[in-house]
This record gives sequence, structure tokens and C-alpha cells, in this order.
Amino acid sequence: MSLENALPLIIAGPCLRHCDQQHFTLWFVSRERLSQLHLAIINAGIDRKLSSEEVHVVKLGQEAYQYLIRISQPELLPNDTVLSYQLGSAQYADLFAAVDELTYAGKSELEFIIKPQVDNLLHGSCRNPHHHSGDALVSADTQLAQLASPELRPALLMLSGDQVYVDDIAGPMLYAIGQVIDLLGLNQEHFTDCNLTNSEQISYQPAAMYQRHLNLLPKTQYKAKTAIKRWYINHPIFTSSIAENHLVSLNELIALYLLSWSPELWEIIDIPKEVSGLSKTNTLRWQREWTHLLEFKSGLKQVRRLFAHLPTYMIFDDHDVTDDWNLTARWEMAAYSHPFSKRIIGNALIAYTLFQGLGNAPTKFDADVRPQLDALFNEQETSTQDGLSAKSAVQDQLIDELLHFEDWHYSLQTSPKIIVLDTRTRRWRSESNLGKPSGLMDWEALMEFQAELVNQPNVIIVSPAPMYGVKLIETVQRMATFCGASLLVDAENWMAHPGTANTLLSIFQHRKTPEQFVILSGDVHYSFSYDISIRFRDAGPAIYQITCSGIKNQFPEKLLPYFDKFNGWLYGHFSPLNFFTKRKRMSIRGRRPNGARSQRLMNMSGIGQVELAANGAPTKITVLHADMSETEFLPPRRR
Repeated sequence: MSLENALPLIIAGPCLRHCDQQHFTLWFVSRERLSQLHLAIINAGIDRKLSSEEVHVVKLGQEAYQYLIRISQPELLPNDTVLSYQLGSAQYADLFAAVDELTYAGKSELEFIIKPQVDNLLHGSCRNPHHHSGDALVSADTQLAQLASPELRPALLMLSGDQVYVDDIAGPMLYAIGQVIDLLGLNQEHFTDCNLTNSEQISYQPAAMYQRHLNLLPKTQYKAKTAIKRWYINHPIFTSSIAENHLVSLNELIALYLLSWSPELWEIIDIPKEVSGLSKTNTLRWQREWTHLLEFKSGLKQVRRLFAHLPTYMIFDDHDVTDDWNLTARWEMAAYSHPFSKRIIGNALIAYTLFQGLGNAPTKFDADVRPQLDALFNEQETSTQDGLSAKSAVQDQLIDELLHFEDWHYSLQTSPKIIVLDTRTRRWRSESNLGKPSGLMDWEALMEFQAELVNQPNVIIVSPAPMYGVKLIETVQRMATFCGASLLVDAENWMAHPGTANTLLSIFQHRKTPEQFVILSGDVHYSFSYDISIRFRDAGPAIYQITCSGIKNQFPEKLLPYFDKFNGWLYGHFSPLNFFTKRKRMSIRGRRPNGARSQRLMNMSGIGQVELAANGAPTKITVLHADMSETEFLPPRRR
């Protein structure tokens, strides 16, 4: 049987995306174009053929079509009611019937529930397929399977960044990506200012692995500056220390997303454990990564089942595009002035739009982005130079549109209202030194954020980076910035830029903003929770910083306990050093993981779970780990 004939009808998905009383959004990828799609949602009175406006299809390749089903109308779905959905077409009565292990035990339908009152949610970030830790999304699915009824499920799953690692690709994963490109007939592209003419010249043989940082990724020369001196350095634009297999072409990124969510593709492709052409060190690395990817593959059916039953929302952080994305103004100048690095970044944004952004708030992309997106994938590839140039021009136009797009953020009309922040593209650039970290949001973006808070008694904020982080680590990042090494330590946090920090803290202290904030974050590869209040004020607001990271990633195990201990000594609740920080008006108390006396940071892959009272206050904050154990962050002792 040929690989093409072995392709399943459904290559990836289904995945529930933006679903509430007014919207139903469903994402999947099929091997062929489907016609006359028909949707039935039991208990919602929906059983009809879908119009062309309700079906957005993108031809990713010769054997891959992405579908986004999007229905919007007032009172479309009933709240707090168990619903089940079925999608058919003219060719197939039930598109998902043959998908293996898609429903929960004893069920034949795909069930979900709309909960406008958020009493319970899952959240997390940082899912790296070849990391040695377990995949906590598998644990989340196992937990859902154990619930007695759908009414007990979380209201939603919030993925707060680094859903994929574009800049950290295992050798065996890159080999698999090459196979998927051929298998699905994903489109090729031409490059400018690169030592390769087009993506067809990229080799995916093991001997070509772990070398892109040396012979493919662009470099630039720019000034580094400290308080003492300046000098010129020839620095890679893509600054990740493990960028040896950094993805560059759009077809590579499409293949990565599919391999992150599709168990069937892993069954079709074949990755050897024993390879030739690598150094001894890289041979051992290949075998280690091969083992971890095998473990990752084994849980993908459960991850798909979780996505099919729980409305899922996403937002990018740096690794969805590249490490240190927009960290400093100088980085931006270097990255966007080089045609090839701009194409690499733009390709990652196109892939994010396809696989993540469109499903969060589809209508935001209708006016400008979607027509150009459709134009790129509908542009016919030809063998003539003019034809190739035309397609490349369309791709560059779409990239320019996405780089100037300022509507990646979104909010959910739940109770509490959920506000999801874009902390990557609207940065407050340093005016004193272009090499200093930019603020995570500029003044205009922060004012729009504040407007979202008006008349809200309580809110849930999704900030990929913690608004209140570990002060000792932030101090180390500040010292590195002083020495001109902000890129080396990823020196980006909410307090790194004075304008952003002061504006953010003023928003929290403003008497017309909500009396209660729950902040959900990830990014840092460890988990913690803070209870925060305003010093010298009897009334609110009450602020809860809840950080869960990563889903499949961890901080270096030997290093974090030292940071935890020294942070407690230097910046504990009663330390006078707190009065020399930007957060001096804030009282910050760390919650205790499983009641530990001195520990505040938990370093173990997991998915966060937050249970909320009717007034929006968290009643239970836990992390469910890949081995099904739980860490509960207990409130600080009151003295």
C-alpha cells in the first residue's frame, strides 16, 4: 500500500475552538476536499447543511485541507446543557466515525458543554515534544475520562503560549517533518538572501541535522552597549541556544503543527533509531530525542480526544515564532531588515494564524488577513520564474499584513470575563538603549486593556509571561541587561521596562478597575501562585498570580531549588528589599505547594486547574502532573 493510500480521511482534529452561546467553531484537517458539509448538534436544534460563509477551507497541500467550521448567531447553543455534534459531507455521513479512540468509554457521541459561568478551567503552556518530561495534556484527558458526567468538566482549556517550539526541533522530528512534507504534498517556496534558492533544496537526511545555526540561519552585526562601553558583535538573529534545527519554511511549520496533534501521521512515517552521518555526540542526542518522541507519540490519541470535547483557546508566546521574538528594538531592526529572517518569522505567523489564531476569534481576521491567506494558498505554483515570483510576492504581502496586525488579543464573554493579552507584537521599545528589553505592551495597548476592565467586578487575565514573577530571577535578568546580555538570559518580564511596569501597576491600583484579578500565565517552565494585595489599603483589589508551566517542559532541575531558596531569603514577604522594587506598594505572598514550609516553586510538567467561586475568587489552585499526581498551592499563612 502506498503512503498516499494509507492516509486517513481525518489527518488532524477535530478540535473545538471558540464555543459559547453565540458561536460554534470546529477545526480539523482532511486528506481531501469535502462538499456539502452537514452539521448536527443534538440538544441545540441544529441539523442542517452549512453555507459557504460557515466553512473556511485552506488547501495546505495536495493531500491536506484545513477546515474551520464557524457558526455565529444569537442564542445558537444552550448554556449548561450536554451537547453532542456530528459532521458529515456528501461523500461521508460521519466524518469522524473512523477516527480511532475519539469518544470516551461508553459514549458514541462527541460531547461538550457551554459554561458561561467559569467554575473550573484548565490552563498551561510550553509543550515541547522531545523534552524528557511527560505530556500533561494526556493527564488532562485521563481526568476527563474519569468524570461521571460532562457537567463536571472544566469550562475550557486555555493554552497560554509555546504550543509549538519552532526554534527547538529534535533531529528525528525534523526528519519526520521532511517525510510529512512529501507525504501531504505541502507547497514549496522561494527564498531571498539565503544560501538556498528554495525550500526544495533543504535536506532532511540525518547527516544534515543540527547545522542550521551554522550554514542556514542569518546573522547580523550590531552594537552591544553596557553602562561602561560599546562594541560590535556578529550575532545570530535567531538567538536560541538550541536553534540547530530551527524551522524556516512554511511547509515545515505546517508539518510541525500536524505532527504535534496527529497520531495517524506518526503511524505512517518511519524514523530510524540508528542513523549514520552524525558525530558521536549528535548520534547520542538523536537516539535520546527518538526515545522521547516515541513517548510523545503514544499520548496523541488522548490529546486529540481532549481537544474534541473541550473548547480550547490559544495565544502565542516567543517559541511559537522564535526565541527572543521582539525582545529588544535592536533585535527587531536586525530581524525585519533581513529578507530571509523576515520570511522565517512571517512563516511562523502564517502557521500560527492557520492553526491557532483563526480559531480564537475568527471574525477578527475576515477583513484583511483571511483574503490574503486564501490568496496565498490558492495561488497556483507554476514552473515559470514569473509564476514563482508572483506566489512569493503574495506570501510577502501576507507577512507584511500579519506583522502590522494589532488584533491578536481577544476576550471571552464569560463570568468572570476572560481577557487574553498579546504580549509579543505591541511592545514598548526602550528609548534610552535599543538593546534594552522592550515593555511587553505599549501604552496604547495597555489603555485598551484598561478599557476592557471597566465595569467588570472580576476578571481573568491571560498573560503568557507572569505579571508578578520571581523577583530574584528578574534581578538576574536586570543585571544581565546592564552588561549588554539581555538576549542571553531572555530578559523580558513585566517589570523590565519602566513605562510598562508603572502603567500596569497603576491599572491594578486604580479605584475604578475590578476588585478581583486572576492572572493565568506560563512561559517560565515552573509553577507557582501568589496572593497579592495593595499595601496600606483596606479595600481591594485582590490579585492572584497563577503560573503553570510547562505542559511538557521543565526548568533545569538542579538550578531551580537555589533560585527558590535565595528568592525567599532576599525577597520574602517581610524583606525590606521589597521596598526598593517597582512593586513596593504591593504585598505579595507565595502559596505553598502541598503545604511545603519554605518551597514556593514547583518544577514538574503539568496542566493547571483552577476552581472558582461564584464571585470569581479561586477556591482551589492545583497542577495535575503527567504521572496523575497533583500539587495544590495552599494559601499563605496569615500572621
